[in-house]
Amino acid sequence: MPIYEYRCESCGFQKEFIQKMSDAPLTVCPECGKETFSKMLSAAGFQLKGSGWYQTDFKGGSCPAKEESKAAPACGMAGGCGCG
Repeated sequence: MPIYEYRCESCGFQKEFIQKMSDAPLTVCPECGKETFSKMLSAAGFQLKGSGWYQTDFKGGSCPAKEESKAAPACGMAGGCGCG
């Protein structure tokens, strides 16, 4: 589900809300109660739900080290030409 960021034009209150795309936008500020709460234009955010997703997947971690090739470069100059 998308995460939308809202900000109140009256009091400056700002908060993110998880909503369905089909949900109506929020208009009443939960802090001051005025109808000046509007969706901000910000980077897209989403939350993965359901089985098969783990919250720390793809957040970096260690990658296996690549083995260095001990073979001479294709030019046959054994690294002397600067192409390798």
